[in-house]
Amino acid sequence: MDRRSFLVLLLAGCADPAPNLLPAVSPLPAAPTPQSPAPVVAPTQSGDPGFDAWASAFYGRAVQAGLPSALLDRELAGLVPDPRVTSLDSRQPEFAKPFGDYIKGAVSEDRIAIGQRKRAELSALMTPIEDRYGVSADVVMGIWAMETGFGAVMGSFDVLRCMATLAAEGRRQQFAEDQLMAALKIIGSGEFPRSQLFGSWAGAMGQTQFIPTTFLSTAVDGDGDGKRDIWGSSADALASAANLLAKGGWARGQTWAHEVTVPDGFDYGLTEGPRDTPDWWAGLGVRRADGLPWITADQGAKAMLIAPSGASGPKFLLLPNHFVIRKYNNATTYALGVGLLADRFAGAGPLIQAWPYETALSLADRITAQQALAALGFDPGAADGVVGVNTRSALRAWQKTRGLTADGYLSIQMVGLLKAEVPSAGPPPQAVPAPTPSPVG
Repeated sequence: MDRRSFLVLLLAGCADPAPNLLPAVSPLPAAPTPQSPAPVVAPTQSGDPGFDAWASAFYGRAVQAGLPSALLDRELAGLVPDPRVTSLDSRQPEFAKPFGDYIKGAVSEDRIAIGQRKRAELSALMTPIEDRYGVSADVVMGIWAMETGFGAVMGSFDVLRCMATLAAEGRRQQFAEDQLMAALKIIGSGEFPRSQLFGSWAGAMGQTQFIPTTFLSTAVDGDGDGKRDIWGSSADALASAANLLAKGGWARGQTWAHEVTVPDGFDYGLTEGPRDTPDWWAGLGVRRADGLPWITADQGAKAMLIAPSGASGPKFLLLPNHFVIRKYNNATTYALGVGLLADRFAGAGPLIQAWPYETALSLADRITAQQALAALGFDPGAADGVVGVNTRSALRAWQKTRGLTADGYLSIQMVGLLKAEVPSAGPPPQAVPAPTPSPVG
């Protein structure tokens, strides 16, 4: 090509294009950009593919929930699952501790003595807490004793790592992710660094063992220093526990329960059943074991009768405040332990009816009983070895049809009678795990 031809082509390429004679059209809006994609680089490379896949997916969910990427990048980097948490979460004790044994361990003379001394030492702190929240100071002290031995044993697990481990495991993913996000919010707010968020393997923190979501919603500054330090400040921890119970519906001035007696021939089918006033129960022969009258604040309360160790053990009328304690921990054993400790801190004596001797039931025994009840037409729910309300209700119905005391108490004798009726009931040998210690948290 000669030089002249080259210049013609060059000028033609630089010329303005021909005018567009079509009417102008507004451009279409851009498609929305997908929010919070998973990071290009996984937030953690633990070597566990399942954990890393969960972490990458969680990163996206956390950004969508409003957590800053910089916070997630910092706290999730290098995160690895904790095998101790996985092991503790999967354990089911081979033998269930009898109710009376649990209470005798929880309400020990040593713990009572320590609690009475601390109650006297902290009266200047506990009286304002009781006045402000309306919750019995002795019950708050009982929770402190049950949860961490008055702040002595708070746990040393990294709560963020624990919650990540439980979330990736999947059995309680939503719960664990909620707690993980709450822990990240605490860190991101600057209220406490991650190094402060230590507690039990299940994520409970501080002297009164708050999970992260409860910390955010319920923890308070009890000593007026501008912090909600449930680890280092007993005032903060105890005021926070009182606030939790107050928000849970604690009835100011009412008690939580009383030990009672029942007459001979009493219908134990009424246990864990109707809730009515102490006067209604008195019409059935149910009386306070100490012989004292009910206080005015309790007279209109609706109470439920329980016989946790059967007809031969102590019986209790549970008032509404008992069920508020169970919002802290939904186990009847726990709430009864807290309440009985509170009574002893306040100067009450031991129970009038002693706990009977009880044989611990194996997991195989409990599953066998549940399977036998189901085979006989009394639905106990899942045959999982957990003796809950459904199992006790089914047992009471079966006991009644057999002319037995229908107290719903699964003793080793009841297991034997059920086995005799349904010899084929019971789990295969491999379904029963080897004995392992119960988790402590």
